[in-house]
Amino acid sequence: MKKILLPLALVASISLGACEGAQNSGTKEKIGSVVGAIGGGILGSQVGGGRGQMIATGVGTLLGAWVGNEVGKTLDKADYAYARQAEQDAYEAPIGQKIAWENPESGNYGTVTPLRDGTTEAGDECREFEQTIYVGGHAETGVGVACKRDDGKWDIIS
Repeated sequence: MKKILLPLALVASISLGACEGAQNSGTKEKIGSVVGAIGGGILGSQVGGGRGQMIATGVGTLLGAWVGNEVGKTLDKADYAYARQAEQDAYEAPIGQKIAWENPESGNYGTVTPLRDGTTEAGDECREFEQTIYVGGHAETGVGVACKRDDGKWDIIS
């Protein structure tokens, strides 16, 4: 039992430290952390089985969050504005249509692709999407979900 709890406690303590750092960072770092954590968790979950798979998922999530945070630091306000507009366009675009953005000043670019529509138990309209951001030739990809509020605006929920 102690052999199982020690790795879990280590992963949990590192996770809490990463969360504290994310709270004190800027918007672009937070977005990068979330996208990286999702991608890292997905990649980590493909490794091994049983307890090893759980540990690989945790490590992948943490490493992905760190890498994503580093990528986020290099995005400027203009990059964020371009990406945000592509995200807004993707909420209304047909499923599967890639919405591309590019900042000619920084050379950074990316895509947002709606993957599928759904509804919450409360009947709220939601949409799953994939976002890829290229910074300095390096890609970071993540999947998220946004739901439409009563006022017609969309909020990313995961």
